[in-house]
Amino acid sequence: MSEGNGVPAQAGEGTRAVRAGLPVPVKYEPTLPGPVFAAHFHLPGEPTGPYTYGRDENPTWTHLERAIGELEAPGEPVETVTFASGMAAISAVLFSQLKAGDTVVLPNDGYQALPLVRERLEAFGVEVRTAPTGDDAQLSVLAGAQLLWIETPSNPGLDVCDVRRLTEAAHAAGALVAVDNTLATPLGQRPLHLGADFSVASDTKGMTGHGDILLGHVTCRDPQLAAGVRRWRKVVGAIPGPMEAWLAHRSLATLQLRIERQCANALALAGALGGRDEVTGLRYPGLPSDLSYKIASQQMRRFGCVVSFVLPDRGHAERFLEGLRLVDDATSFGGVRSTAERRGRWGGDAVPEGFIRFSAGAEDAEDLVADVLRALDEAAG
Repeated sequence: MSEGNGVPAQAGEGTRAVRAGLPVPVKYEPTLPGPVFAAHFHLPGEPTGPYTYGRDENPTWTHLERAIGELEAPGEPVETVTFASGMAAISAVLFSQLKAGDTVVLPNDGYQALPLVRERLEAFGVEVRTAPTGDDAQLSVLAGAQLLWIETPSNPGLDVCDVRRLTEAAHAAGALVAVDNTLATPLGQRPLHLGADFSVASDTKGMTGHGDILLGHVTCRDPQLAAGVRRWRKVVGAIPGPMEAWLAHRSLATLQLRIERQCANALALAGALGGRDEVTGLRYPGLPSDLSYKIASQQMRRFGCVVSFVLPDRGHAERFLEGLRLVDDATSFGGVRSTAERRGRWGGDAVPEGFIRFSAGAEDAEDLVADVLRALDEAAG
C-alpha cells in the first residue's frame, strides 16, 4: 500500500524525506507548489472550506505540516501545527494546556529561554517545578502535575532521560507529556512512538538545516490537543510566513542525507576529543563511554549533531574558537556548516566558562576533525 503522495508504507527514511507532504500529481502542475501569499481567499456564501483567512490556514503550511507529520509518525494519523519559531511552538503547548492553579514540570537544564517562559507561567498562576534531565529526576516532582515537559537530549548538557518511563509515570498520574525533540529530529527519535502526547521542535535547527529559517512545530495524535494548539496560534498570531514554510518543506528533502553525515561527523569528532588531555566533560550520547549511551541507544536511532566539552578556562576556549577555520563561531545548531560557541557568554546556562557546544556540519569528517585538533593545539600553545 502507498500513502496519498505515492510513498510506500514501508519506504525508507530517505525516500520518505524526499517525498514527504507532496500533493497528488496533477498534470502541468509543479511537484511542490510555490508559496501562497494570501491574507484572504475567495469566500462566497458560508465559510465551510479549508482556507478563509491567512492567520488561520494556508495551503503552503498544509503541505509542510503533512510532511512533518509523515516523518514524526510514518503511516499514522497525526496532526502537525507549524509556528513562526521554536519558542512559539513551545509556548503554544504550555499556554494552551495550562491554566491558573495547574502545575507543570520543566527541566532545569534545558533550553535557556525556558526560565523566561517560567516567569510568564508563574505570573499567570501556574506552579512550575523543575528537576534535571539526567537520572529521570523529573519523576521526583511529578505528583499532581498536569503537564510534564521533557527535553532529551538536553541542550546544552546532552543528558538523556527515559522517555517511556517518564511518560508512563506521567500518564498514570493524569499528566500530559511534551517532548522537545529539537536536537534529535524525527529521524533520531520519535517521541510519539515513545508515548508522548506532543512532539515539539525548533525547526530552525536540524529539520531545515541551513541556518536561514526561523520555524517550529507541534505534532499530536489527539485531534483535540492539536485543536487547542492551533487555536493558540490563531489567537496570538504566531504563524509562519509562506516563504519560510515553503523553504522548510524544500529543505526536508535532504534531511536524511544531512542528518546521516552530521551524526557521523559528531561521532568522529567526539572520538577525537576523547584523546585530548585539555578536554574534560566530553558528552555525546552516541559514544559508548557516555553516561547517557545506554538509554539513548534504546530510544534513539541517531544521536544528533551536537557534541559538548569543556576547555580549561574562558581564554583557552576563546583562543580555540578563534583558531577554527572551517567552523563558524555562532549560536544555534543543526546546520550543514559546523558551528561552535562558548555557551557561558550568554549567561543563561549553568556551565563552566570554558564550556563549548559544538554542532557538527556536513563537511568531510577528516577535514573537520583536523581543523578542530589544529585549533586545540594552537590554543594550548
